[in-house]
Amino acid sequence: MQFKHPEILWALFLLVIPVIIHLFQLRRFTKTPFTNVAMLQKVVSESRKSNSLKKWLLLFTRLLLLAAIIIAFAQPFTAMVTALKEKETVVYLDDSFSMQAKDNGLTLLEKAVQDLIKNLDTETNFSLFTNERTFADIRIKDIQNMLLSLPYSSKQLTLDEIDLKANTLFSTSNSTTKNLIIISDFQQRMISDDASMDSTQNTYLVPLRARETQNVAIDSVFLDEGTTDQESLGVLLSGGSEDGNLPISLYNGQDLIAKTAAKFSANGTAKVVFSIPSNQEINGRLSILDNGLGYDNSFYFNINAKEKIKVVAVTGSDSDYLDRLYTNDEFELKKFTLNQLDYSVLDGQNVVLLDNLKAIPNNLQSVLRTFRDNGGTLIIAPSLESDLSSYNTLLASLEATRYMDTVTAASQVTSIAYGHPLYHNVFESEVANFQYPTVKEHFKMQSRLPKILSLEGGDAFLSGGDGLYIFSASLEQENTNFKNSPLIVPTFYNMAHSSLQAPGLYHTLGSSSSIDITANLGNDDILQVSKEGYEFIPLQQAFPNRVRLTFDQNPTEDGIYAIRQNGRSLKNISFNYPRKESQLQYLDVDNLPYTTTQDSIASLFDRLEADSNITAYWKWFVILALLLALIEVIIQKFVT
Repeated sequence: MQFKHPEILWALFLLVIPVIIHLFQLRRFTKTPFTNVAMLQKVVSESRKSNSLKKWLLLFTRLLLLAAIIIAFAQPFTAMVTALKEKETVVYLDDSFSMQAKDNGLTLLEKAVQDLIKNLDTETNFSLFTNERTFADIRIKDIQNMLLSLPYSSKQLTLDEIDLKANTLFSTSNSTTKNLIIISDFQQRMISDDASMDSTQNTYLVPLRARETQNVAIDSVFLDEGTTDQESLGVLLSGGSEDGNLPISLYNGQDLIAKTAAKFSANGTAKVVFSIPSNQEINGRLSILDNGLGYDNSFYFNINAKEKIKVVAVTGSDSDYLDRLYTNDEFELKKFTLNQLDYSVLDGQNVVLLDNLKAIPNNLQSVLRTFRDNGGTLIIAPSLESDLSSYNTLLASLEATRYMDTVTAASQVTSIAYGHPLYHNVFESEVANFQYPTVKEHFKMQSRLPKILSLEGGDAFLSGGDGLYIFSASLEQENTNFKNSPLIVPTFYNMAHSSLQAPGLYHTLGSSSSIDITANLGNDDILQVSKEGYEFIPLQQAFPNRVRLTFDQNPTEDGIYAIRQNGRSLKNISFNYPRKESQLQYLDVDNLPYTTTQDSIASLFDRLEADSNITAYWKWFVILALLLALIEVIIQKFVT
């Protein structure tokens, strides 16, 4: 037992006073001569004994009465050690898309918010944070309306990130009890290999789970070119059951243009193919209906008018292989010999290819440097008879690159940098038995550029990146069979395509991406990106004939957006939420160290309240004092 005011217990020493008074009241009787009457002596003796018993009873009753009053004023109580400490409470409320799953007609997020409002004391200060928002040192009544209208987030913090965020909201005091409450459905991707919660705080986990764990999602779309009149739009779905078909609709804007049913395989995946007109702009939206999560039931994509990439080849030989690589449907190819080249033509180009030139004139070098500074892509393939000094004069200002000695020994391309952006999505896996091209002569090359294709011995055959690609050997037939190799198609195609980053079918929110828009901006002009009710200005870099837009933190909502210049729409671009939340796979939270799992929010707060309870006993001592006072009255009245 503990006392709220233990200093009052010093008053118990006052109990000595009634004892002293009682002792002074014990009188010694003197003998008085009297008639020797035996019966009278007996009565007097019995009266003395009765009176002494009454006094002792009164003494003990008064002592107990006084002690009960003193103890009542000291306010005795019992409590756990944690109940006596000041408490800090931080709540993490998961508002990710997976919390859209429903339980008894309510989404998990709605249920969590209602339970928090119902169980949190309206006058208790606490801190709460979600995946994107933070409310520090507030009361539940201050944020009740905001929680009830809390939107879902495409982001999901891991347990490590939750712990780090909570530590910023706790004080640095060691004298307080720190309670971290994590309310989530606890998907598997919330945990890392070395995840561990802070052992100095009390971490309570409240897992919320839906009754229905099946969720169908539209994962991605892709375009397969078919005949000249038709193209195929492929759609991949996941999460379905093998015994059912799911209707899926294709819209162009608000118009329904096709509808079919998805048939799922045993592993829960499905592929649907729509036939769509070729060379037609489409603001596409795919839609399904299922009982799982709602955010992944729609998928947005755009098919824009194809913008041709402008390529200029300055060549010193017959380069008909370029006509086969850069066809008219995607590229606008112009070929010149060095003495026919009009330098002004280079200003509006996306790619300049120097192929088999013996030397690069100084005037052309100056134009090419400006071309590179303006974001153009430069591809260089030297001649066997190249004047290395003229090449090196240009290359020295481009990533400190230079050609060195000539190697006349024949060698073979033996290494491909599969991870280089140039070959992104080209190879499904590393190829062991590839038909590598051979090279008779090449130049040793010194450069800061990463190697893309390497020869035997480690010399570079092709180096490059970020709009600059340099071969170390002539590509003429008498020197190499590279033009007949399967590598030439993806290599030259992707080098040219990297010069103009056209919008893809769709982009994913939260992932950094860049696109190029053909536009000429004035000094004060900017491009805006908008859809109904939402507008923002992306990061943009202007070049002479195009603008590069970079998307990272914005936008935050999925949908089809228009890219506008002075109110005029230039192109559309689509964004979709990442599909990581669609897989409803959950953690076994009972095995997480330094945590305590509770079945519900209500049971958690019942436990916290029990840990904080203080049982006071002063009322019982007041009642005891009243009973003792009554006993004293009874003794005074009935004990003679």
